[in-house]
Amino acid sequence: MTMITPRTPQKLAPPGPTRRERKAAELEAGTRRAGERLAGLSARPADRVLQELGATRDGLSGQEARHRLERHGPNVVARERAPRWYVQLARAYWNPFILVLVFLAGIMYWQDPADPGVVILSVMVGVSGLLRFWQEYRSGRAAEALKQLVTTTCAVQRRAGTAAAATPVEIPMDQVVPGDVVRLAAGDLVPADLRLIAAKDLMVSQAALSGESLPVAKADSRAQDLGQSDTTDPVEAGNLALMGTSVTSGTATGVVVATGADTYFGSMAGSLVGERPQTNFDNGVRKVSFLLIRFMLVMVPVVFAINGLTKGDWDEAFLFAVAVAVGLTPEMLPMVVSANLARGAVAMARKKVVVKRLNAIQNLGAMDVLCTDKTGTLTEDRIVLDRYLDVHGREDTEVLEYGYLNAHFQTGLRNLMDRAVIDRVNEAEEVVVDARFSMVDEIPFDFARRRMSVVLNRNSLVGDPGRTEHVMITKGAVEEVLALCTHMKDRGERVELTEALRTGAALTARAHNRQGLRVLAVATRTLDTPRDSYTVADEDGLTLVGFLAFLDPPKADAAAALRGMADKGVAVKVITGDNELVAARVCADVGLDVGQVVLGAGIDAVDDAQLRELAARTTVFAKVNPVQKARVVRALQADGHTVGFLGDGINDAAALRDADVGISVDTAVDIAKESADIILLEKDLTVLEQGVVQGRTTFGNTIKYIKMTASSNFGNVFSVLVASAFIPFQPMLAIMLLVQNLVYDIAQLATPWDRMDEEYLRRPRNWDARGIGRFMVVIGPISSVFDIAMFVIMWNVFGANSEAHQALFQSGWFIEGLLSQTLVVHMIRTRKIPFVQSRASWPVMVMTVLAVLTGLFLPFSPLASSLGFVPVPMSYFPWLVGVLLAYCTLTQLVKTWYIRRFGTWL
Repeated sequence: MTMITPRTPQKLAPPGPTRRERKAAELEAGTRRAGERLAGLSARPADRVLQELGATRDGLSGQEARHRLERHGPNVVARERAPRWYVQLARAYWNPFILVLVFLAGIMYWQDPADPGVVILSVMVGVSGLLRFWQEYRSGRAAEALKQLVTTTCAVQRRAGTAAAATPVEIPMDQVVPGDVVRLAAGDLVPADLRLIAAKDLMVSQAALSGESLPVAKADSRAQDLGQSDTTDPVEAGNLALMGTSVTSGTATGVVVATGADTYFGSMAGSLVGERPQTNFDNGVRKVSFLLIRFMLVMVPVVFAINGLTKGDWDEAFLFAVAVAVGLTPEMLPMVVSANLARGAVAMARKKVVVKRLNAIQNLGAMDVLCTDKTGTLTEDRIVLDRYLDVHGREDTEVLEYGYLNAHFQTGLRNLMDRAVIDRVNEAEEVVVDARFSMVDEIPFDFARRRMSVVLNRNSLVGDPGRTEHVMITKGAVEEVLALCTHMKDRGERVELTEALRTGAALTARAHNRQGLRVLAVATRTLDTPRDSYTVADEDGLTLVGFLAFLDPPKADAAAALRGMADKGVAVKVITGDNELVAARVCADVGLDVGQVVLGAGIDAVDDAQLRELAARTTVFAKVNPVQKARVVRALQADGHTVGFLGDGINDAAALRDADVGISVDTAVDIAKESADIILLEKDLTVLEQGVVQGRTTFGNTIKYIKMTASSNFGNVFSVLVASAFIPFQPMLAIMLLVQNLVYDIAQLATPWDRMDEEYLRRPRNWDARGIGRFMVVIGPISSVFDIAMFVIMWNVFGANSEAHQALFQSGWFIEGLLSQTLVVHMIRTRKIPFVQSRASWPVMVMTVLAVLTGLFLPFSPLASSLGFVPVPMSYFPWLVGVLLAYCTLTQLVKTWYIRRFGTWL
């Protein structure tokens, strides 16, 4: 006997990573590899880096540069390119409903090439796709026009031959190659990843990469640079300058170590190109589409079978079933959705907003969480002088005066804080510089001392006009200036700076640092023996005057915009690369409840499930990198939220792409604008709130059409089923069903111009396929009750009870069906009492009247015989009015019950 060994059940392999997870992993791996490579270059001596690159401090020869350009390719990063127009056109038609309509039109053409229904369906499909294509194509072209580089060239050292002397030349940025020696000065964009080999007073703005609002000081480098090994993050390395950053002050020379896709920036950009993840809109449309298609696949075969079995004419039954399929399908849905979205995009364009992807309009309305970067979005991305304080933390204009004199008289390149002091004085007109002061000498800023001094001649001393006095004014880092002070100003008096007072002054500065402010100290010294020149040794025995505190201020409209978002049910979370103190300060200033700030390291320390909980209860995330930003967005989406992201930097691109709706500004870096769905041409954040309202209006009108049409069509088909089972002839000809459907659908073209009730706009709105199905099943059969009532009236009252009188029966039901279908629009479009508490917009009212008049006119028109109609008697119309009034009354009663039972309507 053969023994059969039972097989051990094998565990199913876990599903592989999704496409979005693979992209996130690619981004993380790419940035990690680029970061490790750059950190290694930072740690090695400059001469060794040059040797490894086959370069010298004099740069490359022209011939060698050409060879390297051929080998490495142009210095450009991967970018999202708009598809060809014909690809965009094809995508505009790739929609489940459009495919169903094309299929139905094909069947109708196969049955009868002259069938007018083929033309009707073809027009619906054509207009819908063209409308969507044109709006997205035009928006795409507008977005392309925004891509203007600040500069397109950079200065490199090139040699005419191997032995020739190096000369600086300007070349296009895309021709920079590894080994090129680049010269940087204030205002330059860093063209590639550079290992600095010489730098002096170099300040670099890294906000686009790190989100840090203030420029970062790079280490002064000289010939014997032995490298740095104190960080593994290339953004923080003092001897690296990365592509995408810009020089705010100072000078430097660096050798190019990576170009294009090999740069730190390029490692992020490469993983962001390709197919975008599915958004809330895409998922919602797909679910609703397949819900309605399932209804059609169930109902149509039943109608076909009942008609074939009861009438015996299977060809006629097939034609009627196809007409029912068309009637059951909301064939205008693609067109209504496209018109809704296009109208929203046009309305946004008037507010100077470019909508690159039409679906983003609805996603904006469904958004219930807005994640935003801080620098450049919530803040103005500029440094301002926030306060000027004495050593005790009280406002003191004398501090402002000395700070202004220091900034005004220095002859070197003013940094952002110098300009902020001057701007503050110019705005307030609190300090006037006149002939009292003249310049004597200055001791320039350097990164070792972290301070700069000017020496001024105080000209006309009161009581002794012939005597002059030299005053040194020093401004710089608190620790360095405080260490040089022996006295301080206290309420106008010069007192000795004891240890207790020194500690108190340091605590005052630290207290303002903890508030997210950048603090500088201001000190003075009256020089006993005036002379023509001064040195660093004279910066001693200073008197501390007070402190200047700076910040990147919130935008004027930020607080109001965020309040508006909260009022609309949108929670705001700030995700920034800046430090936690600055982030908390700005968030508090714009009215956010900061709570506990979570750092990027804290995000890395938890798994996805824990991050979902952490993201739900956290308002501010700080010191986060691009991978961590995108991971927070995905965690919120996994928790069921529709997430928007507002950002303008390189470090925001991944999150912008992963969000349901990515929002950027016209001054953003190119990769951020390419990743965004919506671009604000003006930095007016209140436009966001208006966009949310527009999105909800768009969504509301779309859902309105779906629920009105789907429930009405379901009711009509249910009525057909009943009639087919009990009436010996077809209750309505196929051409009549198509005409009824066409007139109704044309009337619904006004839906995008309807208004929504204020209550509907107060909270986010989302697709709910289950709710739509429930609505169809509950509301649809109400029309069937009155359709059947009209059947009974036509059968018994008007004697339309045989095949000889079927045209009268069909004409009577056509009028009742079309009018009830049209009038119920006003019952369904609002949860209130129609015409009393809520009225439709005038386009909807006009189209309703035209549809009603068309329905009443057709049986009496010259087209009546060709469509199978006959005139109905005048005695029919009182019955019609009674049926319609009863229908509207019952619908209102059921609506009231439905809202109480399910707590929702649209």
